[in-house]
Amino acid sequence: MMKRRSFLKLVGGSCASALLGRNSSFAESYGTNMAGGSVFTGREVSRHRNQNRSTVVCQNGIVCSGQPLASMAGVDILKAGGNAIDAAICVNAMMSVVAPMMCGPGGDLFAIVWNAKEQKLFGLNASGRSPYGWSIDAARKMGLTEIPLYGPLSWSVPGCVSGWAALHKRMGRLKMAKVLEAAIYYAREGFPISPVIASRWHIDTKKDPTLARAFMPDGKQLRFGDIFKNPDLAWLFEIITRDGADAFYKGQIAERIVKFSRSHGGRFSIRDFRDHTVDWIDPVSANYRGYDVWELPPNGQGIAALQILNLLEHFDIGSMKPNSAEHLHLFIEAKKLAFEDRAVYYADMDFASVPVKQLISKEYARGRVKLINPKRAAQKVVPGKPTVSSDTIYLTTADKEGNMVSLIQSIYQLWGSHFVPDGLGFCLQDRGQLFSLDPNDLNKLEPHKRPFHTIIPAFVTKDSRPVFSFGVMGGDFQPQGHAQVLMNIIDFKMSPQQAGDQPRVEHYESSTPTGKKMVGGGSVAFERYIPEAVKQKLADMGHKIVPAKKAFGGYQGIWRKENPRRYFGGSDPRKDGYAIGY
Repeated sequence: MMKRRSFLKLVGGSCASALLGRNSSFAESYGTNMAGGSVFTGREVSRHRNQNRSTVVCQNGIVCSGQPLASMAGVDILKAGGNAIDAAICVNAMMSVVAPMMCGPGGDLFAIVWNAKEQKLFGLNASGRSPYGWSIDAARKMGLTEIPLYGPLSWSVPGCVSGWAALHKRMGRLKMAKVLEAAIYYAREGFPISPVIASRWHIDTKKDPTLARAFMPDGKQLRFGDIFKNPDLAWLFEIITRDGADAFYKGQIAERIVKFSRSHGGRFSIRDFRDHTVDWIDPVSANYRGYDVWELPPNGQGIAALQILNLLEHFDIGSMKPNSAEHLHLFIEAKKLAFEDRAVYYADMDFASVPVKQLISKEYARGRVKLINPKRAAQKVVPGKPTVSSDTIYLTTADKEGNMVSLIQSIYQLWGSHFVPDGLGFCLQDRGQLFSLDPNDLNKLEPHKRPFHTIIPAFVTKDSRPVFSFGVMGGDFQPQGHAQVLMNIIDFKMSPQQAGDQPRVEHYESSTPTGKKMVGGGSVAFERYIPEAVKQKLADMGHKIVPAKKAFGGYQGIWRKENPRRYFGGSDPRKDGYAIGY
């Protein structure tokens, strides 16, 4: 089992290396398997990756992302005089090129930024809204009881490009042409596909013809190491560098998307794009054992992480063995309670009165925590009554001036809606599938409304100073991932890398903002290396245990330490990328 120790104590003497010493890990106990020295990674191996890496430490700047080329491009921007905001946009654009099934201009974006000059956190909600011509009545006339997961009816206006523009205009330093230079180059000239991303590069040519035309050159499935080029996306980025976000929302790009929508049964109009706006918003926080944890308010699910932590704070987690049955039981029960509230109260705050302050208050948690039985799993959970007043990429960057960016961006499901507008080289998201068609729900479908969102960036401060920029991608798993990472760091004193290396658990089948209800307490799945004895004890406590289907989430994190300033970067081994700095 992992030896627990503070990662700051690992830094000794005048360490000039970019790497901390070798971290102890559960991998040491079990070893690793190599397929005869082959450079090719078996699919089953890649599905269960949670192995040890060293924590990267540097002083001048750092980038953590899920793909090496993207991380390197971001560091190049920092070395060229750009700041953390420029680097974050660059890395996001690069991920659009190298991981098109997970993110891109057809999706939405959220960010939390520490601005060194103003010594303040800023939140950005760059998520898009439903079409004006799409409503519950229209859906019912089509005989729908829920919005299809894929296809034109799941489209909402993509907010990503507007998010880049807002970040760049307010805090960027380099010209956009420089920021997008690497993405344009690799889209046009090509890049070799990395192993984890390759394992998701599967397309059904009969079901998804527009997807196949864009991402299956010569009609062949691409594999690890194959070279892929996306000249259409390179052209799109060049248009953005020349004409800005207006080209996407008011010019030829919007016109192309609307024309494509009309020919495929979508509901988009030019008005939907012209009326799109982004919002600078104030992040909200809850204190966890002396650290202020910051998330963005709904329409996202970030405050679920705060609710989970408020409940866990009532227990002495640090005295428990990491990933023991006692530890995991309390976490799962806290998650159930938070997600019942999520199902009822989380929605676009322009359309619904969401009691955010009450939901994340300590007083509310004191009442709800009484519902947790330390010895037995709850089979039925109800939402509280506060006073009312996917596939994704996550990245984080920091620069020598002290700016830090926590950014998450997604097209929701793998390959989004499975539709690629003609000649644009990116998938349109299917985020609109997360609306409810029940007129009594706060998250009900309405014209020009933001759907419930799963993607959430996070940030941690202590005594009003920046400490930790992090996120964990993975749909409904994300608040669970945030809580698990923070317990690993704060309660169990792990390094930023160790905190992401640890095996994770995921609780499934909670009630959802789309109207589905939890039955029988839901199910719990585990990554490898959680002992069978732990699973059996949880089953004895009343939890329904199911086989793990995959690795859970994808984490990146940057911990900051002052006097002198240093950044400690962790990057999830479940993904292809790494932390790199200088």
